[in-house]
Amino acid sequence: MSSSSIQELRRRIDGVEESYEFMLAYAAQGLLTHESSGNGSQLLEFLNRTHETLGQLAELFERVIEEAGSTPRDGYLDFVEVIREDARKAGAAVRLAMIQPKISSQLIDNLNASIHLRAVLTDIFLLDEIISPRALVAKAG
Repeated sequence: MSSSSIQELRRRIDGVEESYEFMLAYAAQGLLTHESSGNGSQLLEFLNRTHETLGQLAELFERVIEEAGSTPRDGYLDFVEVIREDARKAGAAVRLAMIQPKISSQLIDNLNASIHLRAVLTDIFLLDEIISPRALVAKAG
């Protein structure tokens, strides 16, 4: 298996988790607009990066599955479809937030609370555990 595929997936997972943590902190600031904060441009960068990753997440995991020869294949591929759908929905919510002329802390707080974003975060936590070194060692052993 190509460790670069796993590393890329792990890097993307870490990026989404980092974005979520930043958005939690941003939401707590009580800002009326992202323009009123020094973190406004950083917020847009995190939202853009998250949106991009959400569009690639299912394909990255599918590549890891294929390279690892994970079986039973249909069980993994079923979950790829779950990720694809959850990421599509969360991506739509992230994009909606991104296109707003003024992004308030309350808007980001509501995005963080979105069931769609929470679903994809839970998917990511599960993915991270599946591709963790200890999971890979247990499978090989």
